[in-house]
Amino acid sequence: MAVFILITLLIATEANKYVDKGKEQMFLSLTHYVRSRGTIINSVNNGLWIIIPCCFALSVQHNLLFVFLSEQLNRFAGFGIGLASLFTENVLAHPCIVLRRQCQVNYHARNYHLTPFTIVNTMYSINKSQGPRALWKGMGSTFVVQGITLGTEGIISEFTPLPRELSHKWSLRQIGGHLLLKGLTYVVAMPFYSASLIETVQSEIIRDNPGILDCVKEGIGRVIGLGVPHSKRLLPLMALTFPTVLHGILHYIISSIIQKFVLLMLKRESSQSLQTESSNSVQSMLDAYFPELIASFAASLCADVMLYPLETVLHRLHIQGTRTIIDNTDLGYEVLPINTQYEGMRDCINTIKREEGMLGFYKGFGSVVVQYTLHVAVLQLTKIIYSTLLQNVA
Repeated sequence: MAVFILITLLIATEANKYVDKGKEQMFLSLTHYVRSRGTIINSVNNGLWIIIPCCFALSVQHNLLFVFLSEQLNRFAGFGIGLASLFTENVLAHPCIVLRRQCQVNYHARNYHLTPFTIVNTMYSINKSQGPRALWKGMGSTFVVQGITLGTEGIISEFTPLPRELSHKWSLRQIGGHLLLKGLTYVVAMPFYSASLIETVQSEIIRDNPGILDCVKEGIGRVIGLGVPHSKRLLPLMALTFPTVLHGILHYIISSIIQKFVLLMLKRESSQSLQTESSNSVQSMLDAYFPELIASFAASLCADVMLYPLETVLHRLHIQGTRTIIDNTDLGYEVLPINTQYEGMRDCINTIKREEGMLGFYKGFGSVVVQYTLHVAVLQLTKIIYSTLLQNVA
C-alpha cells in the first residue's frame, strides 16, 4: 500500500509538468488560429468597421471541438508521458540497476562487463538459475527511498529559509542555500539508501522475502545501532556522509546544468521551426512535451557516466561490513561474500586502482548502456504513439 501511494505521488508530480505545458501550448495554438483567420478591421472617420466572414462561426465551432478533444488528449498524454518516464526509470531499468550495483561491489570479478553484450548474457544466466524475481529485487525499497527523499526535502524547506527551487533572479546565497537543502536531504536519506542498496545486491538464493518497509526498519536500526548484527568492518555513518553527499550534490549539479542547456537548445530549435509555415499543430504539440523528456534523459545519462567511478566507491563503502552475499557476476549461478576492509574513501580509491586497475571503477558499465538504450526505445515509442493520436484528432 505504501509503495502504491509513493508511485501515485511520483506519477502525479511527473504528469502535472506535462499537463501544464499542454495547456500553455493549446492556448498558443488557439491564439494563432484566431489571428490566422483574422478579422478585417478598417478605420473610417474614427469608426471601426469589423468584417467577419460568415464561415468563421462554423470554423470557430470546429476549432472549439478540436480544442476540447485536444485538451482531453493532452491530459491523457501528460499522465501517459509521466507514467512512461517513471516506469522506464524505476521499473523497466531496474534489472540493469541491480546488475550494475552487483558488478560495482564485486571486487572478486574477473569479467568487468564493460559492454552490454556480456551484461545481457549474465542477466539471462541469473534469470535462468534464480527466476525473474532475482532481477527485480529491492524495487519497492527504491520507491520508499525516493519518497523519503521528497518528503524530507519538503519538510526541511517548510521549516527553514532554504529554497526548494531557484528563481530566475538567483544569487550565490540562494544557490548555496539550495545546495545545502539538497545535502541535508541526502544525509537524512543515507541510512535508508544503504538498506535499499543491500536489498538490491543481496543474492536471491539466500535472501528472505523482505517486507516493503524493511528498508525503513533497517535504516533506523543502522542509525541507533540496533537490528541485524554487522561485522566490525562496518563503516560508521559519519564516514559515509562525505562521499554520499558529494555524489548526490555533484549528480544534481551536473544533471541540472545539462538539462537546462539541452532544453534551451531544443526550445530554440522548436521556436525557429514554429516560425516557418511548414510547422503544423501536431509538431507544435510534440515540441511542447518532448524537449523536457529528452533534456531529462541527456542529463541523467551524462551525470551517471561522469560519476560512475565515484558511485562504485560509494557503493563499496556502503556495503562493507553488512554481511552481504551477492551473485557471482562472472558465472551467474553462484554466490560470493563481500569481505572488503576499506578504511575510508581514499583507501577505497587507492585499493581499487592498485588491485583492479582504472577499469575497476567502471565494472558493470555495460548495464548503463542497456539501461539508456531501453530508455531511448521507450521515448521513441511514446513519441510515435502520441504523434499518431494527435494526427487522428486533427
